[in-house]
Amino acid sequence: MFALASGSKVMTATAIMSLVETGTLGLATTARSLLGKDLPLIADGVTVEHLLAHRSGIGDYLDEEALDDIRDYVMPVPVHELATTEQYLPVLDGHPTVFAAGDRFAYNNGGYVVLALLAERASGVGFHELVQALVCEPAGMASTAFLRSDELPGHAARGYLSADGLRTNVFHLPVRGSGDGGIYSTAADLSAFWAALFAGDIVSQQSVSVMVGVRSECPGESMRFGLGLYLSGAHDAVWLDGHDAGVSMISLHRPSTSTTCTVISNWSEGAWPIFELLDRTLE
Repeated sequence: MFALASGSKVMTATAIMSLVETGTLGLATTARSLLGKDLPLIADGVTVEHLLAHRSGIGDYLDEEALDDIRDYVMPVPVHELATTEQYLPVLDGHPTVFAAGDRFAYNNGGYVVLALLAERASGVGFHELVQALVCEPAGMASTAFLRSDELPGHAARGYLSADGLRTNVFHLPVRGSGDGGIYSTAADLSAFWAALFAGDIVSQQSVSVMVGVRSECPGESMRFGLGLYLSGAHDAVWLDGHDAGVSMISLHRPSTSTTCTVISNWSEGAWPIFELLDRTLE
């Protein structure tokens, strides 16, 4: 089992879509309707759909574009205090709105933690349990879970800050992830996820069509974004990726050919050269 970092976001999005299907949430549900007085800087008009599509405009606790090296980021609270989604509230608070909801695409980690918070409050079930019940179990992902980094089982890989040395990422990341990242999984389980998603075994195929509908063209890149998924501008490929201190991964799936390519590494840059080689082979 390897940490997936932001590769978890598609599972957050899929869990949210499952809650939408049951009427527990709606794409038009506003964050404010469930946040109450919490996170007052989030604008009243921000909806679940805005958050899923990275079009919310809310301030982000982790702006990756401002970092030269992902290992340089330091959490503003002790990482051992971030074990539940509610414990992320102090980290999410105090970040002013950047632009009006819906105006444009801007990748936002905090927005996906807010989604986890909304899912918990709407359903009355903890986010980690929701993902397990709504995504992992229907997909048959027996080796996927939100593990604590300070008590990893023997079959889970620690994350290393570089290819040399033994310094791990245990002080760099929340001790247990939430909506924006941190789940542990395997290449086999990610293949199972893609197969189950496009077969309509997790959410309906109508919901999958909503997820793969283009919401944004990603600025400066030949790709698009739907709800929780990157979309190719050239063919039907969809993918998720993750990059953090001690983690790098990408999983790409082409529904038309049932082809999946997944590379997961337990150091910050390990996945990219291998994936680029595989990607050229598959073209």
